[in-house]
Amino acid sequence: MPRDDDPRQHIAQQLSYFEPREATGNPLREAAVCVVIAHRADEPVVLMEKRAPSLRAHAGQFALPGGRIDAGETPQEAALRELHEELGIAASADAVLGRLDDFATRSGYLIRPFVVWAGDVLDEVVLNPAEVAVLHEITLPQLDAEPRFVEQRGLGEPVFQWPFEDYWIHAPTAAILHQFREVVLHGRSTRVAHFEQPKFAWK
Repeated sequence: MPRDDDPRQHIAQQLSYFEPREATGNPLREAAVCVVIAHRADEPVVLMEKRAPSLRAHAGQFALPGGRIDAGETPQEAALRELHEELGIAASADAVLGRLDDFATRSGYLIRPFVVWAGDVLDEVVLNPAEVAVLHEITLPQLDAEPRFVEQRGLGEPVFQWPFEDYWIHAPTAAILHQFREVVLHGRSTRVAHFEQPKFAWK
């Protein structure tokens, strides 16, 4: 990202050039997540959670703020509601800068990702301990890392992994973050919904 650009304006502009792919007629349960951009010392950071160990599904895994879409909600409304419930960040519809591709998970969900500008809210974040164990702040240089693709027996596509600190983060979280990186930092309409998830995330 150019140093003299306004980050919010730059991200919104890059997303305006991108045509997200929506899955229609898919029988999977629908969920929505937020790729949240906040500020730390005047630098943009992207927020990623480590889920609480007490959760029944995907406990302890890395995730983006989000969850199921309730009856009567739009995907965007669900994403913003979950963001508030999990991190205490109250974002309006005006904070949504764009969308990324829908991602069908092996655990039976169709994830609809929204890019949300949160700004200077990090000192006000309140983690919901029932859902979030740790909140990670990903700098843009950290985000701009090359993934790796791991072959797994019995799967037609490789498992997608993205490096963060001492971890390898897997799809779908890693794939969504990678697409954000490709679109916003490099202006590339890279598609990621075909990449596989590790078998431990299928449940």
